[in-house]
Amino acid sequence: MDQSNYRVEFEDFTERHYIKPFKKKYKSKWDVTRQDIVDVCKRIDRVLPTKLADLIATNKHHKLIKLDFAIDGLRISPKSSGNRCILHVDEKERIVRILIVYSKNDISSPNETAKWKTIIKVNFKETAELFSL
Repeated sequence: MDQSNYRVEFEDFTERHYIKPFKKKYKSKWDVTRQDIVDVCKRIDRVLPTKLADLIATNKHHKLIKLDFAIDGLRISPKSSGNRCILHVDEKERIVRILIVYSKNDISSPNETAKWKTIIKVNFKETAELFSL
């Protein structure tokens, strides 16, 4: 497998609808956290076997991944923080597209997975079709 870094892109939808509340709530901590997310995503192939990332679906050289992350400086583990990213990874093009960045407080019970899948279906139709969501 090619070991070069992936290019990481935050989708405009994510910037407008999900990152704004993180910026407002965490202020300067968000900038460091965002860079941490980018750094992890650049090496997503090494993170996938860990407990930080869950492989949701695959289709040829495409993967849909849920990544746990923590806000910098809060001393909470990524898993227990309740913060997640939904990623579309294209292994052939070496691109990680960050589709959604959310807190479980934003996309809450009873079925977090169903809710983020609906967001993908509505806002990222090609990705939804690719992974049969």
